[in-house]
Formats: sequence, C-alpha cells, structure tokens
Amino acid sequence: MLPEEQRKGKEFFRDKYFIKDIENITGIKAFTLRMWEQRYGLLKPKRTETNIRYYEEDDLKYMLNVAILCNNGVKIKAIAQMSREDVQKRTLEIHEHNTQYEGQIQALVSTMMDFDEREFNKTLSVNVLKIGMEETMGRIIFPFMEHIGLLWLGGSIHPAHEHFITNLIRQRLYVSIDQLNLNPVAGARRYLLFVPAGEPHDLSLLFANYILRARGQSVIYLGTSTPLEDLNSIFSVHIPDFIFCSLTAANTNLPTQIFINALSKSWPDTQILLTGMQVIKRKDLSFPSNVRVFNNPAEFVSFIEQQTLKPN
Repeated sequence: MLPEEQRKGKEFFRDKYFIKDIENITGIKAFTLRMWEQRYGLLKPKRTETNIRYYEEDDLKYMLNVAILCNNGVKIKAIAQMSREDVQKRTLEIHEHNTQYEGQIQALVSTMMDFDEREFNKTLSVNVLKIGMEETMGRIIFPFMEHIGLLWLGGSIHPAHEHFITNLIRQRLYVSIDQLNLNPVAGARRYLLFVPAGEPHDLSLLFANYILRARGQSVIYLGTSTPLEDLNSIFSVHIPDFIFCSLTAANTNLPTQIFINALSKSWPDTQILLTGMQVIKRKDLSFPSNVRVFNNPAEFVSFIEQQTLKPN
C-alpha cells in the first residue's frame, strides 16, 4: 500500500514528492540522495504529520539539475558548494553544448516538470539543428516518451505533464511536415497511415508521415481513432501498397491479436506495417505472413529505402 499522501498525489498536481519519486524521475538512487543530504546538506526534506519524508517541487527541479551535472562529470562536492541559481545556470550551459542523448532526455524531463514550453522548444531546436529531426525523434524523443510513460504509471508525474509535452512534440512535427515538398517522386509507393478507434497516441504515426514524405513517398494520412470501415472506403478508390498502424495503448474493446488478424485477412495482398508498445513488447502475439513489426524508427527507414529500390 502507498502512503495516503502518495495515493492522493496520483489524482492531483503534486505538492509533495517522496524519495522514491525523486529516484524515479532523476535516476539518483535513494541511498545516494540520503548520503548527499547527510554529507553535504544538499537537501533538507520535510516530514508529513505521519513522519514520512517528502520534498517540494523546487527540490525536485534542483535534483534534476544536479543529476544532469553529475552525468556530465561535475563532482557532487563542487555542486554542493554552488547556489541553486548557479546550478541551474550551469545546467543550461550544458544543454546548449551537449548532445549526449541521456543528458538531453533528462533536460526534457526538467522542462516537463516545470511546464516550461520555451525551454523545451529551445532544447528540441538545438538537437534538431545538431543531429537532425529524425535522429532527435529516434534517439531522444521516443526514449523520453517511454520514460515519462513509466513515470506516469508509477504515479511520479501527473497526466497533464504527458499531455503538455506530447502536444509540443506534435506541433513541432506538424511544422516539420509542412516544410517538406509534399509532391511524391516518380515511382513512389503509396502508404496508408492510421491508428484505430480507441488509440489516442499518434506521435509514431506523425513521425512515420514525416519520414515517408521526406523520402518522396505517397501518403494517405487518416490520423487517430480511425474505424476499420474507413479503410474499406479508401481501398475502394485507392489501393495502397502498405498499411502503417501504430498500437501504443491497450484496447479492451478489441484485443491486439484479433485486430492484427482482422487487418491481415481484410487486405491479404497488402503488407501491414505495425509499431508501438502493444506489438513491440508483446511475446504472446503471432503475426501473419503479410504483417511486419518495426521496433524502432531506424528499422522503418531502412525498410522504406529498400522499397524505393524495388521496381513497381
């Protein structure tokens, strides 16, 4: 059982963070944090009426910055001698000059906890300029989203944090897609993109749209919560070469295996391309011969480029 204060924290914005929350969000082990408190006076936790140690939001933000500095080679003894303002300033300097993926993920967690849209967009823009949109999404954004999903499941963050960040990433992808030349190249393959009814997550679908259009492929983008009946209407007019679908959330109304089988049987001559946690992490699924699963964006990119080399 969780303490009463922690159970309440799952329902409302947090005013108390327990030591396990600090560990989950920052990656600093609880015993290490206690040692730093005793040796350096790094934090002074408060206590609830039932004598449970807790930290406030400013403590969490501070420890996120401490974790980033430590991961970039700054000794904890030196950090303890800095003011909190100096720690934040040094962290921002590292953000601007460092493209280490783990450090950038931590930086995004920090901006998420602070609902800092400006700093999030700045961090994202710096990485896009340095390593490109595709590398940024594949190596930073998707691992980051997986991380905050685990934090949400563990009750360490509020769903509003995830909604805030997801919308910012979605906006950036829309802008990036709009900047592309949307005219397909000669010999382009046609891809039909959708997520089924009951699936709220569309970042993988948007990114696939970006990847395909950047390579001059033809895309029919249906977006989120698409009924299978809509696919029948598309096939009656346009016959795509591939169907791409992302399955991230569990759907109690339509089990994943039944959905996969339905896609395969409805369009047996079309290759079905799947991604998302509901197919990547599952060991109990079987995939028909016309279904292929992609574990990461690099696999998808490699597949697309192989297709462009094949004659129609």
